[in-house]
Amino acid sequence: MHGETPILEGYCTPVQLAKELGITLRTLSRWEMERTGPPRTIVGRKVFYKIEAVRIWLDAPEKRWARRRK
Repeated sequence: MHGETPILEGYCTPVQLAKELGITLRTLSRWEMERTGPPRTIVGRKVFYKIEAVRIWLDAPEKRWARRRK
């Protein structure tokens, strides 16, 4: 495996995402229960967020708002 790309490159943990967004883990969990948060990947009991999917999720409200204004 020497020189290969790490398998989890492009993913972050809930702790990392919460810190990056400036929210608490509790808020992230609430968003998941409400199905309003970013998509996640579950492997066993571990949760990961694909960074590109989080970026798309972040852009979505901006696009909806822009369409409403037209």
